[in-house]
Amino acid sequence: MPELPEVEVVRRGLDRWVAHRTVAEAEVRHPRAVRRHLAGPEDFAARLAGERIGAPQRRGKYLWLPLEGADHGVAILAHLGMSGQLLVQPATTPDEKHLRVRVRFADTTGTELRFVDQRTFGGLSLHETTPDGLPDVIAHIARDPLDPLFDDDAFHAALRRRRTTVKRALLDQSLISGVGNIYADEALWRSRLHYDRPTATLTRPRTTELLGHVRDVMNAALAVGGTSFDSLYVNVNGESGYFDRSLDAYGREGLPCHRCGTPMARRAWMNRSSYYCPHCQRPPRA
Repeated sequence: MPELPEVEVVRRGLDRWVAHRTVAEAEVRHPRAVRRHLAGPEDFAARLAGERIGAPQRRGKYLWLPLEGADHGVAILAHLGMSGQLLVQPATTPDEKHLRVRVRFADTTGTELRFVDQRTFGGLSLHETTPDGLPDVIAHIARDPLDPLFDDDAFHAALRRRRTTVKRALLDQSLISGVGNIYADEALWRSRLHYDRPTATLTRPRTTELLGHVRDVMNAALAVGGTSFDSLYVNVNGESGYFDRSLDAYGREGLPCHRCGTPMARRAWMNRSSYYCPHCQRPPRA
């Protein structure tokens, strides 16, 4: 699933090409793409017609488009899943093989919004929003580390209270949102922290250092359009990101550590993999 940098790249593209445009027609080509909209495909399409789309918003990995028209207080929540893509295409472009939803606009710019999803794990749905403007189904998601209102002190206090390990904490969306497996491994490598380090052992300076590296690695990924390992993650123009060429930990099993030269290791972890340097990131004592 795309992490914060990839979703933010998509949000910026939507802000440029889709914000403040009025929907002429929505076409659901595969019902599974709107399965989270419990009222069904027909209701989804009917409610979007005539609505004006507001500025796209994001919290962590979650992206939504608030509606500014008569149905204000409602937003389109986009779940990208493993292969979902929100593409802005000229209306004359041939349909993609896995096109699931098409949104046509009432203006004359000649472009439309398409939701393409090969594996159909993602989808679009309409939800009421909270007073803070979040879709109600994600109101429990914590702020992300790039949010100006993210509370570093509260995060450290939560880490000290939890009986968990540092990587589990980074992936806990109720503590900090937007960090997934790739950027967790990268931030931990930069911090010289083992993924199984108990959070209760982290001092305030160590938490500050870790958050700094989380922000640095995400900003570096944003600068090059995110991380793409295949053709499934792209921005709204269908372009891939290039941060995978700058990774220090993730996917580098057996390759020399960029810091000390020790071969990087991989361990199975929570149905995923953790990549780390056995020398720089020493495991915690039993």
